[in-house]
Amino acid sequence: MSKKAFIFDLDGVIVDTAKYHFLAWQKLAQELGIEFTPEHNEELKGVSRVRSLDIILELGGIQASQEDKNKWLIQKNEDYLSYLVDIDESEILPGVLPVLHYLKDKNQLIALGSASKNARPILEKTGIINLFDAIVDGNDVTNAKPDPEVFLQAAKKLNVTNENSIVFEDSVAGIQAANIANMTSIGIGEATTLHEAKYIFENFTFIDVSFIESLIN
Repeated sequence: MSKKAFIFDLDGVIVDTAKYHFLAWQKLAQELGIEFTPEHNEELKGVSRVRSLDIILELGGIQASQEDKNKWLIQKNEDYLSYLVDIDESEILPGVLPVLHYLKDKNQLIALGSASKNARPILEKTGIINLFDAIVDGNDVTNAKPDPEVFLQAAKKLNVTNENSIVFEDSVAGIQAANIANMTSIGIGEATTLHEAKYIFENFTFIDVSFIESLIN
């Protein structure tokens, strides 16, 4: 059996922590007098914290010094981390664990490819960090998706070619990054949003064993 690299995004794919990012950004936006809706939040999926702040400031037409931006970035992250204090395995999205365990049983390679700088503590708190053969997060890369750097690093760490790498993503930027890297892109979410993905599933409960087996073989 061939070995493939299965690369997973974190927020919105493995764990349901995307809601906490939204709450933290919304809190900051409100303090700055900017309306920030769930629809606006879609633009932040898969992009870096720095770029996310720029998008929010653009929404409000606010020009800010780098000093202010740095202060707000720290504030947002502290608010986000405060929501994570009590997270546990219940944050893992339905259907994810069976897929991860099946891949391990089949001796396949699993990596995390996430823009989050808090990926490791989240994986530890949810009790699944040991399932990953490689972790590449926001602390390891300089270019945000749709730049494929995070996925390229993950494949390199696993010593697997791009063509033999499969990426699970919930963001348009993430799907584009996988496609640019010539990896198999699997969208998790709405088909209308993730139409650039090679395969799309509403969530992991719709992914059956035969599909995973087809990816391996």
